Amino acid sequence: MSEVTAGIIIFPDLTQLDATGPWEVFASTPGMRVLTIAKTREPIKAKGGLLLLADATLADCPPLDIVCVPGGPGANVAMEDEEILGFLRARAPGLRYLTSVCTGALVLGAAGLLRGRRATTHWSAHDLLAGLGAIPTAGRVVRDGNVFTGGGVTAGIDFALTLVAEIFGSEAAQMVQLGLEYAPEPPFAAGTPATAPANVLAAALTRGVAMRARREELVARSKIF
Repeated sequence: MSEVTAGIIIFPDLTQLDATGPWEVFASTPGMRVLTIAKTREPIKAKGGLLLLADATLADCPPLDIVCVPGGPGANVAMEDEEILGFLRARAPGLRYLTSVCTGALVLGAAGLLRGRRATTHWSAHDLLAGLGAIPTAGRVVRDGNVFTGGGVTAGIDFALTLVAEIFGSEAAQMVQLGLEYAPEPPFAAGTPATAPANVLAAALTRGVAMRARREELVARSKIF
């Protein structure tokens, strides 16, 4: 099998683990090459301040087998960035796999690439997928044809391992998982709305009110229909 090239789109104010989780899995997989792709080669500051550099720009990006779009607060801007949306639309037909992590799915949806597709995203935005033509589907990883979407943040690791197994087989994926010692044992059962204590969920919803309102606005004025 020839080398498989994955490109991860990066943009200001993204959630870095959405991008670096899959990046670590792909970079740990023999036979895979992984690139970060942005509008420019200027340093990009992720949410929280981590600086990321692009290996290629949207304009000079080489051929790709996989594109992955991460999420985070910056996904709001990306949803209306015609340069990013245009890149995704132009590349999608030639990809083996079109993918996202967390609210990166909203960017795919804004590009019109999730119409009629089952997809998932972060729990706080899951229902918004319907407004972008997708079929909201529960799951850490959801596949519809060659479109793979991962749920919130940490699900990016699950998604990437699932895709590695799809391409190279389950043993290869398990070797990567073992090498990363990916064996989650979280200290709290608060990782989903269904398991989080009511007061914790209420506080999270309150903290996210402004972000939710902004995303509802973006979906409402989406140009995909």
